[in-house]
Amino acid sequence: MLSHSAVTTMLPVIDMVRARAFYEECLGLQPGALRPDGKFVYQVGGSALALFPKPGGTKAEHTAISFQVPDIVASIEALKSRGVVFEDYDFPDFKTVNHVCVLGSEKAAWFKDTEGNYLCLHEELAQV
Repeated sequence: MLSHSAVTTMLPVIDMVRARAFYEECLGLQPGALRPDGKFVYQVGGSALALFPKPGGTKAEHTAISFQVPDIVASIEALKSRGVVFEDYDFPDFKTVNHVCVLGSEKAAWFKDTEGNYLCLHEELAQV
């Protein structure tokens, strides 16, 4: 039923000005539109990303959104040059090397936005 529906990812933000600066200046998203209900919406690769004000922010410990990129290493370097700080993990079954973790058929790297939302880059590995 919903296979052909457009999808909007909703991310809570504490400080809209700070969040917009991060998404536009650090991530390079093109400014979108402020909606009457207070949401700020970006068009991203055929989908939408909406920031909405939430005084308490979010406490989610999971990835809120993942951006598929063709070259994760180049993307990490480009974002680091814009001030994005990547997470590193060292667990027995989950470890990053130079911010990248290989998970089955993809590589992934995580960072947080200014509001504490976990964001991810992922690159699909070539299928043999």
